[in-house]
Amino acid sequence: MYIHNVTINIEESIHEKWLQWMLKKHIPDMVSTGKFSKALMSKVLVNEEMGGYTYSVQYTTDSKETLDKYYQEDANRLRNEAQQLFPNKFVAFRTELEIIHEIEK
Repeated sequence: MYIHNVTINIEESIHEKWLQWMLKKHIPDMVSTGKFSKALMSKVLVNEEMGGYTYSVQYTTDSKETLDKYYQEDANRLRNEAQQLFPNKFVAFRTELEIIHEIEK
């Protein structure tokens, strides 16, 4: 299993609008690509020097191949939508994680 982690810092001036868009549109669109089995959104509780709010969204996928297919088929379209709606109002960076071990209660 793999996680496609996206960490985003969003300006305070559009925070609420962006948050609603993420919850109601963007995250469901990501999952509906069929490449991710679930998504988890977390608020980062560290104050950034740049201000704003920081979130981490973790999308779980079954393999590196599926993640590569997302990059090839869906990533540009979904990223461009965010840029069009919120130009110059956020910064994002992405990290690929491989799940080594998981324990559930």
